[in-house]
Amino acid sequence: MVDDPERNRLAARLGRTAKVGANLSGAGLSFAANALWGGDKGDERIAQALTAALGKSKGPLMKIAQMVSTIPDFLPKEYAEQLSQLQSHAPAMGWPFVRRRMRAELGSDWLGRFSMFEKEAAHAASLGQVHKATLHDGRQVACKLQYPDMASAVESDVSQLRVLLGLFRRIDGSVDPGEMIDEITERLREELDYAREAKHMALYAHILEPYDFVTVPQPQADLCTDRLLTMSWHDGQSLSAFEQAPQETRNKIARNLFWTWWLPMNRYAVIHGDPHLGNYQLTDAGAGLNLLDFGCVRIFPPAFVVGVVDLYRAMLHDDFDASYEAYKKWGFKGLNRELVEILNIWARFIYGPLLEDRVRTVADGVSAGDYGRKEAFEVRRLLKQKGPVTIPREFVFMDRAAIGLGAAYLRLGAELNFHALFEESLEGFSAERLAQSQKDALMAVGLN
Repeated sequence: MVDDPERNRLAARLGRTAKVGANLSGAGLSFAANALWGGDKGDERIAQALTAALGKSKGPLMKIAQMVSTIPDFLPKEYAEQLSQLQSHAPAMGWPFVRRRMRAELGSDWLGRFSMFEKEAAHAASLGQVHKATLHDGRQVACKLQYPDMASAVESDVSQLRVLLGLFRRIDGSVDPGEMIDEITERLREELDYAREAKHMALYAHILEPYDFVTVPQPQADLCTDRLLTMSWHDGQSLSAFEQAPQETRNKIARNLFWTWWLPMNRYAVIHGDPHLGNYQLTDAGAGLNLLDFGCVRIFPPAFVVGVVDLYRAMLHDDFDASYEAYKKWGFKGLNRELVEILNIWARFIYGPLLEDRVRTVADGVSAGDYGRKEAFEVRRLLKQKGPVTIPREFVFMDRAAIGLGAAYLRLGAELNFHALFEESLEGFSAERLAQSQKDALMAVGLN
């Protein structure tokens, strides 16, 4: 690999800060104006200004906004609705960038490593883009190229994120986002580490090996670097293509999604933290599932997952004291009885489908776009009176992924006995077994 000193460069960080700061300055002025003359639509106008500013910024800050807009209890409704309009796709960089990046990562003869390399990107997002290629043995691969100066952009944009959330806190003081910002920052840094993402893929292949319905891409080690990730190419249909399929087919897809998400969580304390529907591809008329994009994988302390299971059991048996202890295991700070009662509103919603031993939808009478919004609004309203509460960092991506999974169930109109499935996922569960299983799996793929 040719040496390329593109890293967290001071000049790049300063340039990025100036660009993003200029974009956000309009939003800041909008906040100041609406603080004086905002009226009933003040929050909505600020949210629109922030969305416009972030849309110009692209890169990590736009990705952060997309992340937080999918966590119902993180932002006021007006902000979530506006920020959710930011698209995950961005215009791809052209062929000159592709040639420079590939040359820097694989050397001057890089093109000779492939029998075919498509010049046009198959997919482009906020941190990088993907090109389809063919190896000399006929195998098709996906080459994921990281955009220039992303390490610098992340560090700069994280600083801007704290400014951005300062605006939110002045309007809505129900949640202390300090630990949540730290969590998002760490996950973003990991997303830039393609060597780690390759290990995440190997981890999921290891964990999901018992299930023949799910396929995980395989990295091509000799064509991977810190900023180039080459992996097997997989074709499939989108989940939306099956929204009108027979009920039995939709239920089977939902069941496969359940095991793909909950088995890693309950037996290895690991989740795929990006609920974007584009990360699921369906094959074999819905019987098979391709799981894609392993940049955002959360490996939890086993004690956190023990708390998740303890809270489920507390909700199941309506045991307030046990729920109090479960939140303490999760890492919630400054708890009292009133705060736990408020948090239990959210817990009863999240765990709701798991508590009833019957076939049902994940949320009767609720659309995918509104999943969790009503409950989050009520929790925020009460926390304004009794809070704020400090959300533990581990909660962020578990909550985000659970909401994304629930929205997928609603899109499918799936009808399952979620209680029976969850109980099956807990067979043999114990803190000791969970810790040992995680340790063994991480060692197997070099993530220890």
